[in-house]
Amino acid sequence: MQAGRPTGPLVQGYEVIIGFETHTQLTTQSKIFSRASTAFGAEPNTQASAVDFALPGALPVMNKGAVQRAIEFGLAVNAHIAESSVFARKNYFYPDLPKGYQISQFEIPVVQGGIVEFFLGDEKKSVRLVRAHLEEDAGKSLHEDFIGQSGIDLNRAGTPLLEIVTEPDMRSSAEAVAYAKELHKIVTWIGICDGNMQEGSFRCDANVSVRKPGAELGTRREIKNLNSFKFMQQAIDYEVRWQIEQIEDGHAIQQATVLFDPDTGETRSMRTKEDAADYRYFPDPDLPPLVISREWVERTRADMSELPRVMAARFVADYGLPEYDAGQLTQNKATAAYFEAVATASKQAKLASNWVMGELSRRLNSEEKSIEASAVGADQLAKLVDRIADGTISNNAAKQVFDALWTGEGQDVDAVIEAKGLKQMSDTGELEKIIDEVLAANTKNVDEVRAGNAKAFNALVGQAMKATKGKANPTQVNELLKKKLG
Repeated sequence: MQAGRPTGPLVQGYEVIIGFETHTQLTTQSKIFSRASTAFGAEPNTQASAVDFALPGALPVMNKGAVQRAIEFGLAVNAHIAESSVFARKNYFYPDLPKGYQISQFEIPVVQGGIVEFFLGDEKKSVRLVRAHLEEDAGKSLHEDFIGQSGIDLNRAGTPLLEIVTEPDMRSSAEAVAYAKELHKIVTWIGICDGNMQEGSFRCDANVSVRKPGAELGTRREIKNLNSFKFMQQAIDYEVRWQIEQIEDGHAIQQATVLFDPDTGETRSMRTKEDAADYRYFPDPDLPPLVISREWVERTRADMSELPRVMAARFVADYGLPEYDAGQLTQNKATAAYFEAVATASKQAKLASNWVMGELSRRLNSEEKSIEASAVGADQLAKLVDRIADGTISNNAAKQVFDALWTGEGQDVDAVIEAKGLKQMSDTGELEKIIDEVLAANTKNVDEVRAGNAKAFNALVGQAMKATKGKANPTQVNELLKKKLG
């Protein structure tokens, strides 16, 4: 850990140190060094070319689209885009690696540095990036369909990846998951990765170690191929507990690559962890340095859509939203667009934010729908927000209107309010008369309020709301009660 990084909550007296390596599959239609298709789901070994196998005489040619996407990511995280970067051969032997080496970047990556900012609850966090480098994917070993044997599918061999590496800046599994979700949001927002974790398009490796506060960094173990946020948190939590138990029992932690088993909730060692020297990196003789002009970078910057962090800052500046709200509303483009449509039409940004993040999100989550499939349109929610703001209905009544809109019982906000009789009382004289009757019938509560009992005041508010069948404006009821009680 570099000096000056914050500590996190201790686990059994130990500090948890987490770094991430994330493989994002880029959205090109062809592979990084060949014209073979990257489409998912094809029959095994139907999308691998002579270049992907490195057959004699077959030479790799750089996919410009992969470079374009690397530039876009670098700009999205405020990183440096290297004017010249180099491809290397990473040598190792595995059944699904037909070449006996993987083309990657080692000493000079295309994207250098950068930062990812996000919220953990209402606390703002940041994770520094070391690098993001281009490389090709390996094939896939298949074990399920073969008794006593393994199959090899090389369709994925040569698929373009951007491997994103962090500093060891995370201090808990919750913080690690929040970082991974933010990174997932960034790469899908800018369109360089489809983010499909089930298909392996976004795969995270977590480097986990523990140490006593102030001690040297502990030995890390790398949890490979975490492909769901739920399993990510479970795997890290188990690994932390396991490492602490080993140290407390007097055992040294051995650097290793481990896998997480969702069925048992445990990590298990797969192999001892290799270091860079074990891979015998050397520059790939078939690929020249990757040269990126400043003009290309600036052209890309100009063509990119508004980034989530930029949009969030604009929501704070233009709509007066808290940073937390702005961060939540920019989780994806569709949610951001929906909120902005409601806020613009209603001129009630904070109220619009509350409803999008609250009732609307709750409904969408319970029915597992995206915001694009919302049964309540932005124009309807804007009108509903207007009716709350102008005092026509209470917030509780608005939930009844929202229910009717959602279930298709009604389409027009005003018509639903009228049909259900949800308008708040606007006759101050009538409300004063009701409050006088409530005060006369609750003399004990009145005396307690005058003696300084806040709960008794709330009881009177409740009685007044009950007497008006919930149609009174709660704020108006509070004001009138305070006035009459002196």
